[in-house]
Amino acid sequence: FSMARPGFASLKVFDLLGREVMTLVSEEKAAGSYRATFDASTLTSGTYFYVLRAGSFTATRSMVLVK
Repeated sequence: FSMARPGFASLKVFDLLGREVMTLVSEEKAAGSYRATFDASTLTSGTYFYVLRAGSFTATRSMVLVK
């Protein structure tokens, strides 16, 4: 993800029931581009959602985990 201005960034993963299963990023970030590593070794196969909040931007996307 990229941030045009410094600010708080949060990247969280949720299961289908809306329970938070993992927090990948939760901190103040300077302007720039970033990567987050997602280690799903403790999760079961299924559909998950991730929510990215960076400054005033928020995006929610789904993903399918197949093991």
